Amino acid sequence: MTGATVALEPDHADLREAVGSICAKYPAEYWRRLEDTAGYPSEFVADLTAGGFLAVMIPEEFGGGGGSLRMAAVILETINRHGCSASQGHAQMYIMATLLRHGSDEQKRRYLPPIASGEQRLQAFAVTEPTTGSDTTQVTTRAIRDGDEYVIDGQKVWTSRALHSDLMLLLARTTPAQECARRSDGLSVFLVDINEARRQGALTISPLPAMINHNTTEVYVDGLRVPAGNLIGTEGQGFRYLLDGLNAERTIVASEAVGDGRFFLDKAVRYAGERVVFGRPIGRNQGIQFPLARAYAELEAADMMARRAAALFDARQPCGSDANIAKLLASEACWHAGEAAMQTHGGFAFAREFDVERKWRECRVYQIAPVSTNMILAHLAQHVLGLPRSY
Repeated sequence: MTGATVALEPDHADLREAVGSICAKYPAEYWRRLEDTAGYPSEFVADLTAGGFLAVMIPEEFGGGGGSLRMAAVILETINRHGCSASQGHAQMYIMATLLRHGSDEQKRRYLPPIASGEQRLQAFAVTEPTTGSDTTQVTTRAIRDGDEYVIDGQKVWTSRALHSDLMLLLARTTPAQECARRSDGLSVFLVDINEARRQGALTISPLPAMINHNTTEVYVDGLRVPAGNLIGTEGQGFRYLLDGLNAERTIVASEAVGDGRFFLDKAVRYAGERVVFGRPIGRNQGIQFPLARAYAELEAADMMARRAAALFDARQPCGSDANIAKLLASEACWHAGEAAMQTHGGFAFAREFDVERKWRECRVYQIAPVSTNMILAHLAQHVLGLPRSY
C-alpha cells in the first residue's frame, strides 16, 4: 500500500499571483467567444509561454524554468480557479515529463530550447484509438523499422490540440502483441514533427466536435516515415514511459479539477451572500451552506493528495497509486462543488453570463478522462489491496 514519506513543497503564492495577473486579461467573455467559434486561446497560450509558465519543468540549461511538477500543477490550478481553461496548455506539462525522463540527450538539445521559447509547441499525445479505449496495450497503430526510419500506420482519436501543435508524441506497437511475453511489451513512443508529417501527406487531422472546447481531433497516420532518432528511449519500452508520463498527467489534472472546484466555490459563496430571497441571503440556509462546506472539505483533501503525488513524482519515488487517488478524489470533489454551485445559483446557473454552466460541463470530463473512475478503482483494488484481477 501507499505510505512513502515525502516533504511537500510550499504553496508558491508568488507563482499564483503572477499567473492570476495573466488570467485577469482574459475574462469570461473571451472563453465564451472561443466556445462559440470552437476556437483555440492562442493569445492566452502565447502570454503563458512568454511568461515562461509552460516551460516551468524544462531545465534551465535548455531555456526553461527548472521547476517541479508541483509548480506546474499550481500554475494550472490557478488558471482554472480564475475561470480560464488550463486544458489548452496542460499537455505540454505532462508530455514534457516523458521527454525529460526518457528522451535522449540529443533529443533534449534539439527540441527543448524551441519549446521553451515558444518557437515550437508540444501539445498533443496520440494514444487512444477508436476500438481500444482504455485498454492501451491493445493499440493497433503499427511502427515498422525500415533502415534508419520507422513507417507508421494507424488511427488515433481524442488527440486534443493536434491542430495547434508542432510536435506530437505517438504511441505505436513495434512488436506484434502475439510475439510479446506480456501485453504491455512491444509498445514504443515516437516524437512526431506534425508539420513535416503533413507535408509528407502521411498525417491527416480532423476536428472532433465535443461538448467542451478542448480542440480535440482524430488523427489518421498513413505510411508516416519517422527518423529512428525520434524514438523515445528503448524500442518496446513505451508502455513504461507512458505510465510515467500519465502519472504526471493525472497529478496535473487533479490540480486542475481542484482549481475548477475552487472556482465553483468562489462563485457560489459570493452569490449566496448577495442573493436575497424571502427577505434574507440564501447563504443563511443550511441547505445552501452544507453542500458548499462539504465541497470545500473534499477539495482540501483532494488538494493534499495531489500535492503528495507531485512530491513523490519530483522525488522520483513510486507515485502511480497516489496520482490515481488524487485524480479520483479531485474529480469527484470538483463535481460536487459544481453541483453545489448549480443548486446555489438556481435558474441563473444556466445563464451563460454566470459561467457556472460552462465550467460545469468542463468538469464532468474529469470522471472519464484521462482515466475513468472505475479504472482507478480497479487499479487500487488489484495493485494496492492485492485483490484478484477483474479484467
